[in-house]
Amino acid sequence: MPQSPSFYVTTPIYYVNDAPHIGHAYTTVAADVLARWHRQRSETVFFLTGTDEHGSKVERSALDAGVTPQEWVDRLVTEEWTPVLETIDAANDDFIRTTSSRHKAGVKKFWSQLRESGYIYEGTYEGPYCVGCEEFKLPGDLIEDAGGGPKLCAIHGRPVELISERNWFFKLSAFSDKLIEHYTRHSEALQPQSAYNEVMSFIKGGLDDISMSRSAANVSWGIPLEWDEEQVVYVWFDALLNYVTAIGYGADPDTPDGKKFAQIWPANVQLVGKDILRFHAIFWPAMLMAAELELPKTVFAHGWLLVGGEKMSKTKLTGIHPSQIVDDFGSDAFRYYFMRAIQFGQDGSFSWEDMAARYQADLANGVGNLASRATAMVNKYCDGVLPEPGNYSNADLALADDLVARIEKADAAMLRLAFSDGLAEIMAFVDALNLYVTEQQPWVLAKDESQTGRLHTILYVICDSLRSIAIALNPTMPKSMKSLWGQLGAQPLLGELADATILSAMERGKLTPGSVVTKGAALFPRIEVPEPAKDSAAE
Repeated sequence: MPQSPSFYVTTPIYYVNDAPHIGHAYTTVAADVLARWHRQRSETVFFLTGTDEHGSKVERSALDAGVTPQEWVDRLVTEEWTPVLETIDAANDDFIRTTSSRHKAGVKKFWSQLRESGYIYEGTYEGPYCVGCEEFKLPGDLIEDAGGGPKLCAIHGRPVELISERNWFFKLSAFSDKLIEHYTRHSEALQPQSAYNEVMSFIKGGLDDISMSRSAANVSWGIPLEWDEEQVVYVWFDALLNYVTAIGYGADPDTPDGKKFAQIWPANVQLVGKDILRFHAIFWPAMLMAAELELPKTVFAHGWLLVGGEKMSKTKLTGIHPSQIVDDFGSDAFRYYFMRAIQFGQDGSFSWEDMAARYQADLANGVGNLASRATAMVNKYCDGVLPEPGNYSNADLALADDLVARIEKADAAMLRLAFSDGLAEIMAFVDALNLYVTEQQPWVLAKDESQTGRLHTILYVICDSLRSIAIALNPTMPKSMKSLWGQLGAQPLLGELADATILSAMERGKLTPGSVVTKGAALFPRIEVPEPAKDSAAE
């Protein structure tokens, strides 16, 4: 375990009841890009993701399938949820499962501590419950059924269930003023602004105490309360604790796990979808306040991915598995598209046509073509050996200045989670470098022996600029940029690309003359526009 982690980023843990779709992958890619970017800023990073495996929905699905809930979740995690991390090339440091012993122990300790502190009491809950959301619903959360039937969950469009059961309640109402004070003093703790406004409005409307348990007679698939085994922890109050149980919460401070928790918590950035904002921006910080633990520095709620104008959803058959896209475009293009095409924090639409257009324009014709031209020219004019540069011209120096300015802007954008803006800056430099190649015309200079010195300088500047591009795009497209790094001959003397810093991307002249430059396979091969998958609603 690293000695001094400085950046802790989490995804929500994903409900394991069905196969993942690109909405889940979108969040994970964003967290992964952020984690990789901070690593390249020489920060020690801990990146957590995982699965939420308890609750009535899982229990009922397992029953329908004729297996135990544990068998059901084990199969789904093994066959669906962990493989998708490889599909999208996520480099998470840990994967937490809520059925793991370390999580269960932490959950039991947490809620026992809150009961001892007086924040838990026994009562009766009567009202609507959405099994799809695993959420106790308020009247404002429901919509009328056009057919005159029972009211529906606004998210799933399905009837809610009316339940009445003895539960244990968490004194959420005790934290209204504290939450308002916290967000007033730390507006950066809840982003974007729309999420901040929504949550503050909700809190100021008054918070009611909420059931932190469910009757085991109605939901047996959960973590039993230590003081009442006829009750299990309400699935959300189980799941939210993954962010601390994964890093050693509850362990003795002098043990390795205890030291790990002290080093890592609080989280720097917790990414969530806007549909689970209330849990993370109200329930979660209130729980932490009750336990006298530090609050996350930022909870960031991104928008929905839309397909055909509808939120990505297995329920509505608009779920597209990540592999359906990656199989055609590759994981790097998948990652680039969703980070570049959508303003993080806003809703965004996916279409195969837009994906194909960006792939061709930005990747195949942009970065890919530039790398192919550069390595081909070094091989043709310099026998594959990176030449020694001569004196730099004003055009060379202007390009270097533009690089510094672009990387600085990209860094600032990435730190504020404006991934699209950050990538736009890097791609603007790709365009500037392409223009530089066109204007300098090295293929013309190659015909004049008296211009050999200038030709060598231009080829060196192009390749060294590509080195910088490889570093800056590595957090988003690690596979193709590793390939580019190898083609430039950077690895032997500069080391692994993943170890290169954003700061070094802004420095000129880091490639070593004499290095072997190879023209490898195309970074982004030209492809035919694929037809939308027939088992999705993408068309």
